[in-house]
Amino acid sequence: MNFWESITGSDLTRQWKAFEARATALPVDYRDAWGQVKDHLFPYGDFSGRNLMPIVDAALALLEEASADGQSVDEVFGDDVAGFCTALAGGHGARSYRDRWREQLNRNVARKLSRLGG
Repeated sequence: MNFWESITGSDLTRQWKAFEARATALPVDYRDAWGQVKDHLFPYGDFSGRNLMPIVDAALALLEEASADGQSVDEVFGDDVAGFCTALAGGHGARSYRDRWREQLNRNVARKLSRLGG
C-alpha cells in the first residue's frame, strides 16, 4: 500500500469489491448471512475501516468453507449472528463506538472526581 492508496482508501475499495464478488458466488441463504455479518461488524470499524478487513475476510472465508462443506447457516452461526460477530470482533481487539464512548466517559468522570477529592 502506498501513500496515495492510504489517503484515498482506494485499496479498501478494491478489497471490498473483491469481498462482494466472493459473496455473490455463495448460495442465497449464505448471502443473507453475509449481509447480517456486515451489518453487525460495521460498528467495530475505526475511522477508515481498515481494522475490519481481516475480520471480514475471516467471516467470509468461514461462510465459503461452510457452503463448500454443505453446512447450514444455523450450524455456522447458531441463533445469534450478532453475538457471533461481537465475539469475532472482540477476539481481534476491535472496539465498538460504544466501547470507545464508555472509556471516554469513564476517563472524564475519573478526572472530575480526582479534582473534587484533592
